[in-house]
Amino acid sequence: MAAATALTFTAAVTGCHTPEPSPSHFSELNLWQPSQTNISDLFVLHEGDSVRVSFPGAPNLNTLQQIRRDGRITLPLIGEFKASDLTPPEMEKELVKLYGPQLQTKEVTVAVESSAFVVYVTGAVLRPGRVVSDRPMTALEAIMEAGGFDYTKANMKKVVVIRHENGRTEHQILNLRKVLHGQQDQPFSLKRSDIVFVPERFAWF
Repeated sequence: MAAATALTFTAAVTGCHTPEPSPSHFSELNLWQPSQTNISDLFVLHEGDSVRVSFPGAPNLNTLQQIRRDGRITLPLIGEFKASDLTPPEMEKELVKLYGPQLQTKEVTVAVESSAFVVYVTGAVLRPGRVVSDRPMTALEAIMEAGGFDYTKANMKKVVVIRHENGRTEHQILNLRKVLHGQQDQPFSLKRSDIVFVPERFAWF
């Protein structure tokens, strides 16, 4: 997959090894701490989410829709509507405007029935690739969904989370070895489309 091929490394002349990420490029997390995820961020609608749209004054218009890959859904009377990148309250306001002339009760409610939370796991895990969940995940949970660490070569102390946000690429290093040994207990929450990379330990031949 594209995310995996983007992470390439050069073998040393004296032997084959996978280098650890450079400290100049990554920020070391000395403490296991939760990410600063804004709760509202987790409820921005995306492709694959299922939403229930209800009209208290016109129940015949009620519908359950899944957001398509183009970010749109099809609604009674108005047809195509772009739901992705809106929060449920924002979608409600837009629908009240669009349906306003046809509604006696100017009220629309939008509820998320299920949410497709997609992240990517690559590197020294048993099943690298796309991981889909119906709820937000921690970095460790995503790795477990990808089959878990390949314990023969995984460097669990230097797991990298790559996040593209606001036009920037951020990297954070997590020491999951401590978590697995019960030394730390605060989870690191992922955001949609995060990439979790498990590097290999040095291996000399």
